[in-house]
Amino acid sequence: MSVLILALTAGAVVGLALGALGGGGSVLAVPALMYLLGFTPAAATTASLFIVTATSATALYAHARAGHVRWRAGAAFAAAGVVPAALAGQGAARLPQPVLTAAFAAVAALAAVKMLRPGPEPAPEGARTVRPLKAGGAGAGLGAVTGLLGVGGGFLAVPALVTVLAFEMQAAVGTSLLVITVNSLTSLFTRSGGTTGLDWAVVAPFTGAAILGARDGRRLAEKVSGRGLQRLFAVMLLAVAAFMLADALT
Repeated sequence: MSVLILALTAGAVVGLALGALGGGGSVLAVPALMYLLGFTPAAATTASLFIVTATSATALYAHARAGHVRWRAGAAFAAAGVVPAALAGQGAARLPQPVLTAAFAAVAALAAVKMLRPGPEPAPEGARTVRPLKAGGAGAGLGAVTGLLGVGGGFLAVPALVTVLAFEMQAAVGTSLLVITVNSLTSLFTRSGGTTGLDWAVVAPFTGAAILGARDGRRLAEKVSGRGLQRLFAVMLLAVAAFMLADALT
């Protein structure tokens, strides 16, 4: 199978997962780039940031038109992650490749576990309280994960916005795309020297297929059980995590 077909297929799967589940699809981008397309872990995380930024920004536009983005609260949440994302993005290139691979495997496993559990329920209207310090800590942690591993972190952002900022689910999904876009773009800028060495003949079609796949994923989510899709995707992520951890330890 040619590299172009592999890039288009992997991108479509990543986009389909993102569109159908509202997060977690980017966790597949890094292993796909590494094991299917031959990228090093550092190059794969950098390329993933570009893919995540483009796909999230496109999806953000659609959610904004539907009125599902809380711009002020989302901007504040994202601002807490800007510095951690920048610092982590700079530090990622200095980590040994097995350490970076093992760290990514741990995050993939965490994403799978979260998808297997029931989603968080927003608090009742009268019981909603926002804790600024907790919100800032959650935003900073998400930024660090995005910068270090090149993942959007939707599987972390959505629960945080629901439980910490008391968003209803639709607003959490839409606003998480704003947070993901800002964090990914910030980290990408800190790795600007690394993007010059990327194989754009692979990254560009991968990104285009992911953007188109995300649209199809949203349509799929309307026809298929969301919990069923989450379980299927979680099992896939657990397999990826186990494979990457074995690779890092050998």
